[in-house]
Amino acid sequence: MASEAVVQEVATGEASTKKFRRRDQRSPLASFALHFGLFIALIWSLVPPIWALLTSLKPNDQAITTELKVFVEPSLNNYTYVLTETDLPRWFLNSVIVAAGTMVIGLFLSATAGYAVSRFRFPGHKSLMWSFLITQMFPMAILIVPIYNIFARLGLLNNLWGLVIAYCTTAVPFCAWMLKGYFDTIPIEIDEAGRIDGLTPFGTFYRLVLPLARPGLAVTAFYTFLTAWGEVAYATAFLTSDAKKTLAVGLQTFVGQFKTEWGYLTAAGILVTIPAVIVFLLVQRNLVAGLTAGGTKG
Repeated sequence: MASEAVVQEVATGEASTKKFRRRDQRSPLASFALHFGLFIALIWSLVPPIWALLTSLKPNDQAITTELKVFVEPSLNNYTYVLTETDLPRWFLNSVIVAAGTMVIGLFLSATAGYAVSRFRFPGHKSLMWSFLITQMFPMAILIVPIYNIFARLGLLNNLWGLVIAYCTTAVPFCAWMLKGYFDTIPIEIDEAGRIDGLTPFGTFYRLVLPLARPGLAVTAFYTFLTAWGEVAYATAFLTSDAKKTLAVGLQTFVGQFKTEWGYLTAAGILVTIPAVIVFLLVQRNLVAGLTAGGTKG
């Protein structure tokens, strides 16, 4: 029996070696095909934003033309116009408030809910996670009407913090599931050591578990921020005044019934992406680890 087990183990090892080849074992043709495919994917991804950037530097009347020209009198006039002649700075501030509020509140609710379900067995903990999962099955368009009616009764329409609550209803269930899987990978012995040292359950969570969960928290923060930063449907439905518009809604002012101001639209679009890029650069170190760590339990 032992010899059969050894033979089976050796066979499994040989099969895995044949299945997974090292980089130096890859044939030149396979290596070329791989790198060529990656190059095509890179070009496919970069061309649209680069073209939008070039369009934002063109005169507004030259944004759409039958001639394919990369540079046509490049200038920053479109950026100057959207920053000084429109309400873009106000829209930007509103978006920062909404996105930051959604990130902070969503991160707190997701982390506490995920940790509670991961560590404690209270009545209804399975039903709680199933309810989180079920809410993700409904399209956002279906939820607009009931949320609108609730906000109308609570006086939260045309309110930035009401919009934050609406975004949290979308972000928190998904992030709670993700963080629950991440907390499952943290050994429970750490919690037991904290209780031996006299920490309360919240003290253990805050002082011991959260520092170890930084990759998962980084992913959650990035997801909640993007959920609020570029969303249009809820912002259009729940914000009624121009003073409360967010960036995603304000960009619609450059799209008229008969004409689209492509120069102004692309310039504003490039400005919109800058905060998202900054947030990504801040969390990129922990992003990949946080995305993959919750997939296994060890």
